[in-house]
Amino acid sequence: ATDAIQAGARGHHFLSVHKIGQVAVVQTDGNKDCHVILRGGKAPNYDEASVAAACSDLEAAHLPATLMVDCSHANSSKQHERQVEVAREIGRQVAKGSFAVFGLMVESHLKGGAQKFTPGRDDPAALEYGKSITDACLGWDESLEVLDVLSNAVLARRSLLLLLSPMQESIYSQ
Repeated sequence: ATDAIQAGARGHHFLSVHKIGQVAVVQTDGNKDCHVILRGGKAPNYDEASVAAACSDLEAAHLPATLMVDCSHANSSKQHERQVEVAREIGRQVAKGSFAVFGLMVESHLKGGAQKFTPGRDDPAALEYGKSITDACLGWDESLEVLDVLSNAVLARRSLLLLLSPMQESIYSQ
């Protein structure tokens, strides 16, 4: 992943076909905002040890030691309801003072779950409003719970930092 971040950050030249079908040399500037997303694999990887190991790899590659966690997919064992559990664990890490995780990805919609839909075969009028037709999602109430958990975690981290460094108070009182 660190190699991909470094490669993606640099500009590249490559052969491609442009809109009118002619071969052309294309130039890119690179993307300086690439980052790691922990989404699990054979096992979940959102626990504190997995986050620390990924950040250690990033530091060794001279990259910012921060990352994003996907609460869905393998981190939730593909059970959309478990995304709240993943968010709670990340919230616990944040509340302890960690800055390693800068963001979460959550599959969220108005209504929980998912419904099947195949364009051209299924009737769109039969769809349930507010329910995903792709990945299973948390519903509105569970999504609010995730936001509350994370908000409270950030407040706890700020309080902890204020206790550790009273001079930081001016940063958070604005």
